[in-house]
Amino acid sequence: MLVPPDLCGKLTWLSGAREVAESDPVATIDGHDVTLFEQWAVRRARPARARLRADEPLVTGQRVVDLFFPIAQGATAAVPGGFGTGKTMLLQQIVKWADVEVVVFVGCGERGNELADAVADLMALKDPKTGRDLRERTVVIANTSNMPVMARVASVYTGMTVSEYFRDMGYRVVMLADSTSRWAEALREFSSRSGELPAEEGYPASLSSSLAAFYERAARVTTLGGGEGSVTLIGAVSPAGGDMTEPVTSQTVRYVRCLWSLDRDLAYARHYPAVTWRHSFSLDDALIANWHAAQGRVGWNDSRARALALLAEADRLASVVELVGIGALPSRERVVMLSGRLLREGVLQQSALSENDAYCSPKKQSALLDMVLAVHERCLALVEGGLPASAIEEIDLTAVIRARDETGPDDDAGVTRLRDEVLARMGTS
Repeated sequence: MLVPPDLCGKLTWLSGAREVAESDPVATIDGHDVTLFEQWAVRRARPARARLRADEPLVTGQRVVDLFFPIAQGATAAVPGGFGTGKTMLLQQIVKWADVEVVVFVGCGERGNELADAVADLMALKDPKTGRDLRERTVVIANTSNMPVMARVASVYTGMTVSEYFRDMGYRVVMLADSTSRWAEALREFSSRSGELPAEEGYPASLSSSLAAFYERAARVTTLGGGEGSVTLIGAVSPAGGDMTEPVTSQTVRYVRCLWSLDRDLAYARHYPAVTWRHSFSLDDALIANWHAAQGRVGWNDSRARALALLAEADRLASVVELVGIGALPSRERVVMLSGRLLREGVLQQSALSENDAYCSPKKQSALLDMVLAVHERCLALVEGGLPASAIEEIDLTAVIRARDETGPDDDAGVTRLRDEVLARMGTS
């Protein structure tokens, strides 16, 4: 039970142990009765004593997120992607594995059967930390497309207010809004009915400020009670036809700290999570690098930067290979292509159905990345020593790809052992 933030004074009466209804008074403070529920205007942010710096990562257990595009506790992220790119699966993985105490899931404006299936799947999940039903720490706010327009408008605000309520209790909360595009469409429909002047693609001119005010409510704070809590907001965006330049997506990108853009080509190639490194970003990487350094992983940010540069160079060379074939590339570029494939298949891909790979601890994530980079450096050294690239491509490096499945979720030592074995074998090849 929380005391309403606008109420203070002396506690004069407290209920004993008994059965009560949610509307029954359980305490009296300064002559005012306090019940087990609290009324609050959902569009108004709940107050806090102070906003804290968002410098601790929200560990999701998903390598492509935690390694390359990390999000801090109390920060914001957007997940744009077209149909079939794996938004729901990625959100379910975050619900299951994120390092938080409370999950608030808002299904806004989706078709009834899809939302029912999503909620059923969510309710069937087990909490890996306790072994009990995940729904015991999950709040679901269901809103379907056949509900009134104002219900769709209010749904995301309701989810945020519930999240702030648990935040004020001192919990770490993650709120997932699926999807904010449907919420924006409800804003457009309501504004047209009220005679508001339309802007781009019929959306109201206030769309930008509405998105900004909504995402601004995510924060890590010192509560009025002196504790610490956070609300991390992740909003899915469903751009029509996969058009990332449409108003909702383009405006959302302005106000979030992280962008996890889902790519249709990666999804069709069975690369999951289909988060593309070409268009995604994180503005929290510098602060989170300091956190990793404090945990003993001093080279985390340097390894991350090297891996992103390697992926970018491999993508550039891929278009050349399509024209002239890989045999026409110099040896160094062929090594880059090989290392890019190892990085994609051995680090970025992650199976939600694998017992060993569904969740990956930060230590194992760093170990897998360091293994691929070490193999890359060894391959470059062999090329500089005169070994042809074709000989390097014939070396069996499948152990690098299998490491994510053959070691446990926290087994960074096992990954390091496999790395040493692979490097030793390459030295004698």
